[in-house]
Amino acid sequence: MATKEHQFDVTAKLDFQELKNAIVQAQKEANNRYDFKGGSKDIEFSEGAKTITLISSSDNKVDALYDILLSKLNKRGIPINSLDEPKKEDSSGANRKYTYPLIDSIQKDEAKIIQTEIKKLKLKVKSVNQGDEIRVTGKNIDDLQTVMTHLRTLDLKSPLSFENFR
Repeated sequence: MATKEHQFDVTAKLDFQELKNAIVQAQKEANNRYDFKGGSKDIEFSEGAKTITLISSSDNKVDALYDILLSKLNKRGIPINSLDEPKKEDSSGANRKYTYPLIDSIQKDEAKIIQTEIKKLKLKVKSVNQGDEIRVTGKNIDDLQTVMTHLRTLDLKSPLSFENFR
């Protein structure tokens, strides 16, 4: 009787529908807040460019929009570190515009870090880089769960998610 191989995929994919829902909720909350009454405010999502843009009349108000957005992303289960460092610029009408690129894939250097960390554990598992994801296979489910737990503790730029665990 052959022993079964178990596996899971390490990815950084985002659920864009949940992201859109979080943005709609953040827009609704910003529309109802007193500190934004009468001023300009906007939260835009560009799925093609994979960016979120926050526009308001001052840096403080953009920071408040950012806090609202983070709380909605957190409630929807979207990792906060999926937003990269913002590009800050002036916009028309004396507004401030912050553009946050979304991180939804594992970079090559981080994939190497993940694979070396898996090897450092010295467990009987294999990791294979498959472009946008890393497949980890092993005979013992406990070893795979140990790998997941260890990868969650790493301080990486990409928001890791684990899929196809079988």
